[in-house]
Amino acid sequence: MLHGIRLVWRTYQQLLTKHPWKVQILTAGSTCGISDIISQQLIERRGLTDHSIKRTIKMTTVGLIYVGPILCKWYKYLDQLVVGKTKVAVFKKVLLDQFVLAPCFLAGFIVVTGFLGGLSLEKIYLKLEKNYTNALMSNYTVGSCSDCCPGVEYLPLLDGK
Repeated sequence: MLHGIRLVWRTYQQLLTKHPWKVQILTAGSTCGISDIISQQLIERRGLTDHSIKRTIKMTTVGLIYVGPILCKWYKYLDQLVVGKTKVAVFKKVLLDQFVLAPCFLAGFIVVTGFLGGLSLEKIYLKLEKNYTNALMSNYTVGSCSDCCPGVEYLPLLDGK
């Protein structure tokens, strides 16, 4: 079993080296989709019969067209802007990530999910007005969970409520 996991990981690393853009975007899409499945099954306890496949597809799409491309470019830029792997460099990257990217990223996330949910521009604006501040504060209290599970703290926003 361990050998199989190592083989999968080695193959993933080779593909990541050969096709970084594609692999990172596909990874973000699948991570967002899996995060939604986990949210619906373990947190919301919907069960298989009440699982919203539409929401999972929407979340996967958000990962593919929004989360993946933006985070791929952002982290590449961040590595150029703040060089090094010291504690100070990592701290600077986290500060920039949380206070420069997160506010813009969240607004875009709400707009993209609203658009994919078929909301009008007026309803998307109302959703931004209603949810933005609480979602941003939630992002700051959840911390860097969004780095390992992109968008997981925004999942309730996908239901259009």
